[in-house]
Amino acid sequence: MIYLQLFFSFLQIGLFSFGGGYAALPLIQEQVVTLHKWLELSEFTNLVTISQMTPGPIAINAATFVGLQVGGIFGAIVATIGSVLPASIIVSALAYFYIKYKNVSWIQHVLSTLRPAVVAMIATAGISILTTALWGTSTVSLGTVRIDMIVIFAIAFIVLSKFKANPITVMLLCGVAKVILFYVTAL
Repeated sequence: MIYLQLFFSFLQIGLFSFGGGYAALPLIQEQVVTLHKWLELSEFTNLVTISQMTPGPIAINAATFVGLQVGGIFGAIVATIGSVLPASIIVSALAYFYIKYKNVSWIQHVLSTLRPAVVAMIATAGISILTTALWGTSTVSLGTVRIDMIVIFAIAFIVLSKFKANPITVMLLCGVAKVILFYVTAL
């Protein structure tokens, strides 16, 4: 039963996540955290971080990770297939029709109409991840603000934007800083 749930959950994510991995994050969060409760919100934030640090698309990495957590190796395979299957079928069909009808104006109009929706989905995912990182929950309140995370975020933002540092190096340094802060505050 769990394998069918994994397959159909990630099949839905793969079917409705237009715009790539960042656009898929709200859908993944809905399925994994809210609907099935396979992960807590903080674990989901960790999942996004891990998916960013490992090679491959976010949705596939998330499917593999969640599938492994919930159903072992077979769960990872089933979830990953569910995530990839719709895109494989849709892209194959679209490629055929696009090559055949690429000069038709309404196709170009449809593609340009989808762009704002994709931007909104990416912004929603980014805000959700940011509030979870800075406040520890998806609810923003002054009492739960995590100053250490705000400082790390601000420093990383400045280093990335002003000094054009390598994002992977900055992510690793942020991880090291958080580990050090964890152990310092635990003392």
